[in-house]
Amino acid sequence: MSRPPISTPCRTVCAVEGQSGLCIGCGRTLREIAAWSSYDEARRLEIMAELPARLAKAGVKAPG
Repeated sequence: MSRPPISTPCRTVCAVEGQSGLCIGCGRTLREIAAWSSYDEARRLEIMAELPARLAKAGVKAPG
């Protein structure tokens, strides 16, 4: 039986902005990226809901 896909905000633009510590592609921290597969779906969706505001607050602009 196959597993359902894991929800992810990854846009394959993986670069951490030094001042905020956020990935400029998705807005996650390195710690969140590393632990992503261990989070349950509810936690992943919770974090994903926070990302746009997190990026805006930090003034991080995703490329493209």
